[in-house]
Amino acid sequence: MVEPSTKNKLGLWTSTSLVVGNMIGAGVFLMPAAMASFGSVGLLGWLFSGIGSFFLAKVFANLSKLLPHGTGGPYAYSQSGLGDFAGFLMAWGYFISNCGGLTAIVISFTAAMSTFFPILVTNPYVAVSTGLTTVWLLTYINNRGVVTSGKVQLVATILKITPLLLIAIGGLFFIKFKYFLPFNNSGGSVLKAIGITGALTMFSYLGVESATIPAGNVDNPEKTIPRATILGLLIAGFVYILGSFSVMGIIPAKVLEHSVTPYADAAIIIYGNNAKYWVSAGIAIAAFGALNGWILIQGQVPYATAKDKLFPPAFGRLNKNGVPYFGILINSIVISIFICMNYSKGLVEQFKFFLSFAVFTSLVPFLFSAAAYPIIRARKKVTKRWFAALLLTFFAFSYTLWMIYGTGKDAVYYGFLLLMLGIPLYMWLAYKKENSYKA
Repeated sequence: MVEPSTKNKLGLWTSTSLVVGNMIGAGVFLMPAAMASFGSVGLLGWLFSGIGSFFLAKVFANLSKLLPHGTGGPYAYSQSGLGDFAGFLMAWGYFISNCGGLTAIVISFTAAMSTFFPILVTNPYVAVSTGLTTVWLLTYINNRGVVTSGKVQLVATILKITPLLLIAIGGLFFIKFKYFLPFNNSGGSVLKAIGITGALTMFSYLGVESATIPAGNVDNPEKTIPRATILGLLIAGFVYILGSFSVMGIIPAKVLEHSVTPYADAAIIIYGNNAKYWVSAGIAIAAFGALNGWILIQGQVPYATAKDKLFPPAFGRLNKNGVPYFGILINSIVISIFICMNYSKGLVEQFKFFLSFAVFTSLVPFLFSAAAYPIIRARKKVTKRWFAALLLTFFAFSYTLWMIYGTGKDAVYYGFLLLMLGIPLYMWLAYKKENSYKA
């Protein structure tokens, strides 16, 4: 196998861009419209989910110091703290759910590009071809090496943040405070409204763990990963909250809740009619960057799992650039199948059904990592600040349970079934692993 050299590793800014790029996808551009019907109390929902995500980010930052070379991030933490079975469940669910999530990102990218190429709306074959081309272009880039994909991610992150910041900051000069009233239009208490809007926004913080996953490819991981994780969260949270504040202050709530392009509508008010084009470009770049970052990660988690003989050995192979190519290729093949399914009328509902419960499995790594944190601390014989560590674990674990509750009972039920489908594979791999030790 070809191990990555010290010259081909991610630094602070590329690691940070991986966190920011994976967190800020195309969905954030629609979030102000989704929140508008609740009133400006939705801003507190953003803040609440941001604080909860900070606890998770702190857990991941601390774990990366305890296991600085733990490639696979949440997998490495789960396996080290909770054992092989928990590690396998985390890796299995993470891989499957991300395939569905990445398909949605491809669709968002294609939709954003339709502003410039209307044929993408009217001709499904052209739309499918565009999506497939994007997936396999990024598959090629990621197989060139982690540094190449990291540079693409850094550029994409800068480009996607630019239109968001232009609207977030420029909008401050056009705000009408009467548009923030009524404060709570949910029909329930303020606490209940914060809970509902927090549940809506919490998914925008998924990806906060991204810097921990390619740990073996990060330069000086015990320092770089914690800094990148916290810095990435702060950047994304700042963009989320300030952007929503400006858009809600520019567009009346009754108009905003029916908008399908809230950031573009705000940009037109601030910068004129042509602004819709660069906002659409920003959405496309946001989706492109998120897709690039998640494809990178989809090779790393199965690779780390295969090294521990908990995934088929093919996932542990590296190409000449030190890239775990097999996981990336399988990921891209599955995404390609789902893209074709999405444009087949008879399978659209099946595709949506898959996405609805795959969300649950994306939260399992957070839950397992939070639970593993005090256990790993104890095994490493870290005796300082135990009370603070237990308090952090409690808040991070509780917040993740609340996130899971927010996904709904159907997502939890079917997500659990999806995890259980991996048990036969685990039993077979565990049997082979045991026999290899005996031999």
